[in-house]
Parts: sequence; structure tokens; C-alpha cells
Amino acid sequence: MLLEWMDEREAEREDEAAGALTQALLTRVMEEVLRREGEDGNVLVGVTLVDGERIRELNRAFRNVDRVTDVLSFPMVQGRLRDAAPAALMGLTDPETGALELGDLVICPARAREQAADYGHSLRREMGYLAAHGLLHLLGYDHETEEERAEMREKEEAALAACDLTREG
Repeated sequence: MLLEWMDEREAEREDEAAGALTQALLTRVMEEVLRREGEDGNVLVGVTLVDGERIRELNRAFRNVDRVTDVLSFPMVQGRLRDAAPAALMGLTDPETGALELGDLVICPARAREQAADYGHSLRREMGYLAAHGLLHLLGYDHETEEERAEMREKEEAALAACDLTREG
């Protein structure tokens, strides 16, 4: 799995070691999601960390929702990736690496920190959850209905458990 990694936050910029740990954590969780989905892992995902104001701007511009959110997903493939016809994937493969470009995730670590405190678990778990949740959106999953929500939650929790990111951890 290839990640295009950017940290756009001006304030609260993590030191280099903490940034590397965050990148390793998100990569591990997303690789687990891909493995469980039967994807070979030869994919490209853009991950950008932003502050609350920037994610609010993006949420307003792309979803018409004027509030800070935790993660936004911008998929390249419409619908479920596993159901996509080969023609739908044309032009989405990086010519240099052969990786399928799934899309981009924008994550707000400040919001993740607030949610971790609200839910009583670690920031690592919350960031892992946001990576799993966002990647499942890139793979075409959604949570518009209760059935879809339950399916996504089961997949998120399985990936987090496999990465030892329990609610207690």
C-alpha cells in the first residue's frame, strides 16, 4: 500500500518521530482493512492531516455541512470497488507503480483527540478507527441505512481488533 502523506496543520504539528508513528499506525490499520476485503494492497491512498478550520472548510465546500468533522473521504471509484467493472477503473492506475488510486482521506487529529476523550479510549484507537472508516468509504461502503452502518462497524471493529486497538487501548 502506498500512502501520499501530507500534514497541513500549522498549529500542533507533531514532531517527526510522532508523525512517523502516526503514519505507521494508519498504514497498519488500512493494510488490515484491505487484507480483510481481499484486496492485494497495491493501492494508492492520499492521507492529509488538517486542523479543525480546514476540515470545516472542506466539509462545507464538498458536503454543504458547516461544521468540524473527523474524517472526509474522496473516493475515485463510484460504488463498491469489488463490484466495479474494469472500464470503471480505467485511468485510475498509477503508471509508475501499477497501484490503483482509491482516493483521498482528510483527517482532523484535533477532532480525533476530542472524540477519544469523549469515548474514553486512546487517540491511537480513534485515529485507527478514522483510517478504517475512511478507507471503507473509499472502497465503496456507506452508512446511510442501519444495515449498512452495522456492516461498516463490523468491518471497522474487526480491523481494529486485529491491530490491537481495543476500546480499552
